[in-house]
Amino acid sequence: MSAEPVRYRTEDDIAVVTIDRPDASNALNAATRAALLDALAAMDADPAVRAGVLTGAGTRAFCAGGDLRELSEDPEPMRRFLDRLRPGKPLIGGVNGAAYGAGFLLVQACDLCVASTGARFAVPEIKLGRPLSWAAALPWWIPPRAAMELLLTGDPVDAGRARELGLVNVVVPPEDLLGEACALAHRVAAGAPLTALAAKRMLRLSSEVHLRQMAPELEALWRPVLGSADAREGIEAFLARRPARWTGR
Repeated sequence: MSAEPVRYRTEDDIAVVTIDRPDASNALNAATRAALLDALAAMDADPAVRAGVLTGAGTRAFCAGGDLRELSEDPEPMRRFLDRLRPGKPLIGGVNGAAYGAGFLLVQACDLCVASTGARFAVPEIKLGRPLSWAAALPWWIPPRAAMELLLTGDPVDAGRARELGLVNVVVPPEDLLGEACALAHRVAAGAPLTALAAKRMLRLSSEVHLRQMAPELEALWRPVLGSADAREGIEAFLARRPARWTGR
């Protein structure tokens, strides 16, 4: 395992960003979030790079979520992270294993997604009593009924189902994942760069304008959840590996 939580390298006209905490299922702690933002900023700043690939080390997890021990002390770091997670250049997700919570958030931040046959996607916050305002744009990616199922059950869907829903573009064997994601990134990079940047921004704009209009309502919706006893109980129960005792308070 690398001493750094995120590895960054370039390959001709693309960048490859790898979350490298496989022993922690590539969970996003403070150091990993900072390193990931730095890597994506380096990708955007490099004139030789026209597209990127985001993946996770190992095969167990792309990113299994946020660091819950950290979240028990500071409930809002993921919200601050989301505010800064705005890669400018086209970004292809290479999803190997679990993409849960914050990992699902990273998938939403990618423009295209290649998944291994072992990939799984979930929004588990309902099982933890946690806010999920970051998922407000999910119906922009998949049908609303499917989004509602993910949000209300917290259950994972496999790569095949994610492909049917439109969340994933391509499903490949695990051994082919990085090669396929890089090949797709090279195809994107071969196009006219200004057109690619404008096309990405155009499609994202419809979602972002809608979310900006919703921002006050989202704040009002999720603030009571964030400060609730259930939010604390969800993390404590998960860390203690016991069922949560919900009180609705």
